[in-house]
Amino acid sequence: MAVELCLLLLLLFCGSTVSEVQPIYKPPPGTLDFGFVPSKTYDTGAYHEPGPIGILFKIVHAFLYLVQPNPFPQDLIRKVAQQKFGNTQGDYQKAIYYEIGFIVSAALGLLFILLLPLVGLCFCMCRCCDNCGGEMHQRQKKNADCQRSCFATFLFVASLIISIGVLCAYAANQHLTSQVRGAKKLVNSNFKDLKVFLNDTPAQIDYLVSQYNTTKDKALSDLNNVGPLLGSRVQEQLGKEVRPALDAALTMAGAIRETKEALENVSVSVEVLQEGTERLHANLTDVKMHLSNTLNDSACSAAQAASTCNIIRNSLNQLNINANFSGLPGVSSQLAKVNDVLKIDLSSLVQKGYAAFNDTPDLVVNQTKNILSDIKNVLESIGSNISSFTKTLPVQKILADLTIYLTQSEAYVQDYFPLVEQYDFYRWLGCLILCCMVVLIVVFYYLGLLCGTCGYDKHASPTTRGCISNTGGNFLMAGVGFSFLFSWVLMIVVVLTFVTGGNVEKLVCEPFEDKTLFKVLDTPYLLNQQWKNYLSGMLFKNPNINLTFEKVYSDCKENKGIYTSLHLEHLFNINEFLNISMYTEDVALRIEHIQINLSKIILLDEIGKENLLNFSSSGIDGINFGAYLSEINKSVTKVDLLSFANDLEARADQLPKGALENALKGHANNIRMIHNQQVVPLEQAMSTLNQSIRLLKRTSSELMVKVKNVISAVNAAQLLINNNASLVIVQETKKYMDTIVGYFEQYIDWVKESCRNYTHEKYGKW
Repeated sequence: MAVELCLLLLLLFCGSTVSEVQPIYKPPPGTLDFGFVPSKTYDTGAYHEPGPIGILFKIVHAFLYLVQPNPFPQDLIRKVAQQKFGNTQGDYQKAIYYEIGFIVSAALGLLFILLLPLVGLCFCMCRCCDNCGGEMHQRQKKNADCQRSCFATFLFVASLIISIGVLCAYAANQHLTSQVRGAKKLVNSNFKDLKVFLNDTPAQIDYLVSQYNTTKDKALSDLNNVGPLLGSRVQEQLGKEVRPALDAALTMAGAIRETKEALENVSVSVEVLQEGTERLHANLTDVKMHLSNTLNDSACSAAQAASTCNIIRNSLNQLNINANFSGLPGVSSQLAKVNDVLKIDLSSLVQKGYAAFNDTPDLVVNQTKNILSDIKNVLESIGSNISSFTKTLPVQKILADLTIYLTQSEAYVQDYFPLVEQYDFYRWLGCLILCCMVVLIVVFYYLGLLCGTCGYDKHASPTTRGCISNTGGNFLMAGVGFSFLFSWVLMIVVVLTFVTGGNVEKLVCEPFEDKTLFKVLDTPYLLNQQWKNYLSGMLFKNPNINLTFEKVYSDCKENKGIYTSLHLEHLFNINEFLNISMYTEDVALRIEHIQINLSKIILLDEIGKENLLNFSSSGIDGINFGAYLSEINKSVTKVDLLSFANDLEARADQLPKGALENALKGHANNIRMIHNQQVVPLEQAMSTLNQSIRLLKRTSSELMVKVKNVISAVNAAQLLINNNASLVIVQETKKYMDTIVGYFEQYIDWVKESCRNYTHEKYGKW
């Protein structure tokens, strides 16, 4: 029962309210979201605001520090607890030195208590013997008014200070009573919260266990998607060499088609150019002959036309073709070989390689069906193991014992709390009577001052004074009399409460706040000479465990979980039950046994490779590109026919109007027509031939080397798949296994963290 009692007390004295709403939290990518451990809302407030009375508390603390500025006497308290106080002479000196402020204050109070009744007695005896008091005649003095004003002022100030003190005492008295009355509600709410705490703990544990399904579902999802996950990872790693090789082969297939089109364009363009240049040559010859006949006309013999005709006659030699395509070699043999190569669809073969490689995820799925089924069975068994683990925890027994003790404690408090309220009522009534006594004295002083001030007559003698003045004197004498009668009683109460309360504040409350008291309580062998650590001895019957009051209080202040604060791992160690290796070992072993065979993947068969070699030996690299480019770079005719025609027409305009001029202009138009109908098509054919020849030249440049490089890349990629893929598969399988196991690690870490920091969060702050 001692264990349950200590647990209950520590739960009552530490922690913070779990009444706030849990914040919205989004886990980072790649982590599992287990949510928050559910917690109930407690009624007990976490903080207490003293209100306006707090100003009085600060004044009292300041006065206490003035009276007692000495630090907490740890050594003396330890000796008192060990019953060793007084063994040395210095102990009493240290105690007196520590209490000197309270001793002096108590001495002054005792002196007041003793002297005040004695002085009052002497005053009464003196009055009875008519030796004290005023005389029946009055001597007028120069400073009489000043003395009277000073005495009245001093009495008024003193009365005012006393009034403020009475108000503070009354406020403190009422505050204490209200706190005692409110304590019943606070105690009830604490017991209610404790019951909620005890009832909610099993639900929290069930929530921790149920969140295993989140881990299992995520692991099953990854297992069901082994193709996209593991297969795609393997494919991605192999694809770093496979895809460039297939891309190169596909590019070469496209080059073969482009080569065929280029050869066809060359063949057609050469034929067009050969026929076109022959026809153009014949037409230009006819034009020259007709121009020569026209220039031989008698009109050219005239003085005005002779020079112009001679210039035209001398330029006739420019009307001739410049490029000769009749001697260019043909490309029919190369075209025939390329057509033979194209009989085999190399692109289709490469696409088959792509398709086979892209089927890697499906191969992984088909080859891991049996192993994945075993892993799923292991996951189900892990869930059963975790559920059985929770049943081994001694939670239910502890909670049952705590519930019984809690019920007994609540009944005890409910039985004795009316008695506490009754005694508090007596205390409140006594304090109120004392306050009323002081108020009565102060009222007498105020009335005396008021009546004395209002009824004062400077010229009246003591025998002729008015009723008001005499009444003021009676009030003052009554106040003095009551002061002698009751002030010493009030001082007794003040001395007792100040010395007791001040020492409680300095020896208990302040050390509790700055944790100095806990350091004393944590002194080895202090509370029990057989136990090094008292708290661990009470809780676990093992005083060697380093569990201290200070550490528990600090952990509770920091809102750490009970499991961490009380070191409950010595009662049940979750690390032993939640050892990750005992749950993931079977999963890891089965994943490591995954065997994936990718030898069925054929990137490019021998037919495709032979097709590439046939293309490299098609002979396009033997084409005389220089001869082609030499003729292509020439113009079709030696002179631009349009320029020649325009020049001819301009010179015809220089001739006299007549048949000669018209004939020359007709020849100019004929030349323009030849340019448009024959030269322009030939230039277009030359442009096509130029593009095709240059394409063939680029393609044929080191063609054999390019083809061999493509075949070598494909062979290297195929070798990687056939022989070295196992290494890649092992690496990616290890990563896949780490991902699956990582889910369990996240779950176990979350459970440990929840047990240490959340299950169950504490409540009720001092």
